[in-house]
Amino acid sequence: MTKKKIIKLFAILAAVFLGSLEMGWRFFNMVVCCKRGEQKKERKKWFELSHIRENHPQNGYAREYNESKAWCFEQNMQDCYIKSIDGLKLHALYLPAEAAKRIVILSHGYRGSRFGTLSFMAKYLHEHQCDVLFIEHRCCGDSEGKYITFGAKEQWDVQQWAVYMAERNKEKLPIYLYGQSMGAASVLMASGHTLPPEVKGLIADCGFQSMERQMRDMAANWFHLHHIPLLLMELDWFCSLVAGFHMKDADATEAMKKNKRPA
Repeated sequence: MTKKKIIKLFAILAAVFLGSLEMGWRFFNMVVCCKRGEQKKERKKWFELSHIRENHPQNGYAREYNESKAWCFEQNMQDCYIKSIDGLKLHALYLPAEAAKRIVILSHGYRGSRFGTLSFMAKYLHEHQCDVLFIEHRCCGDSEGKYITFGAKEQWDVQQWAVYMAERNKEKLPIYLYGQSMGAASVLMASGHTLPPEVKGLIADCGFQSMERQMRDMAANWFHLHHIPLLLMELDWFCSLVAGFHMKDADATEAMKKNKRPA
């Protein structure tokens, strides 16, 4: 093989490698990096897909969704703060109920908010004698953070919020962890760690098993990409190098093997 052909082959391989790396970076930026402050018009390019519209609570239940969300904003709630294990200031809002019989910690979903898709359930729980803690995951609402870790770090945040509430639970009311979507996965992952004895159960609404399986599902169902081992490897590289976690850290399988609470 001549020197010219070798250089040409090397250039082609380099272009393929850099192109693949660019795709991995774009995928990482799309799914992991925080989008706070960006204009919604830009976000729609990536996330305004039919799957999202059809699965959103407003689809068919807009009145109930908006009424419950407005109800949440009308309530007099207490700001709560903790520091995460990696030094982030995390925020939550606490809503006490009259003659409360239990405490429910609400863990919202991917790129969610304190008064988003869980607002209807929050209203119902509060009306049925539940103190409610609306946590805001890292990178969401008033909580600090630059990256969404699909439960890899959120699980520890949920655990710390459970400890926070248990320390202030003078009546020793039972505590329940209620999560939705990524928030549900975070709750399930947290169950594998040491939780206060007051935590009596878990409610996981539409959670997922692991970040890797979720990425495979998104690639297949959203973009019709069914074989993405290289993309997943690159995504894991960026998660590790930039965001400080591996995809394998976001997996509920082992946690559920350890969990002894009803879920």
